[in-house]
Amino acid sequence: MTSDIAAQIGPRTAGAIYQNSDGAFEVLALVTDPAQAARLLNRRPAAARFAVIVRDVLRADGQPFAVGSVWTTSDHLVRAGGAR
Repeated sequence: MTSDIAAQIGPRTAGAIYQNSDGAFEVLALVTDPAQAARLLNRRPAAARFAVIVRDVLRADGQPFAVGSVWTTSDHLVRAGGAR
């Protein structure tokens, strides 16, 4: 994984919890294969470099879903990945 992609993913590794204006999310998996990420995000292959599978922790019925957004200054790490 290039440093550019790593910067776009940020600290979102499996087990991490992050929060932004959309909610609070637990990272279930990180997909760095562009073809698989494109399928998960319903994008053309050249338009996806990664996908993050998350679950909204503020919803009791939160189902896993894929996001392809980059890490920004409005995202805040609540818990680092690997912590259980």
